[in-house]
Amino acid sequence: MVVETGEHPAKLKDKVATPGGTTVEGLLELERGGLRAVIISAVTRAAQRAKGLQPE
Repeated sequence: MVVETGEHPAKLKDKVATPGGTTVEGLLELERGGLRAVIISAVTRAAQRAKGLQPE
């Protein structure tokens, strides 16, 4: 949806998540558990590895 609409992910989330609702509570728990940092780390490591696999 981000690619299709060009909107920031936070704006898209705000369109579907009611403040104080169940989705927001779930997202907050994922944040507390460090999910964002883990995803960023995983994408970074995968990109580094992909660079190492490129033919020279």
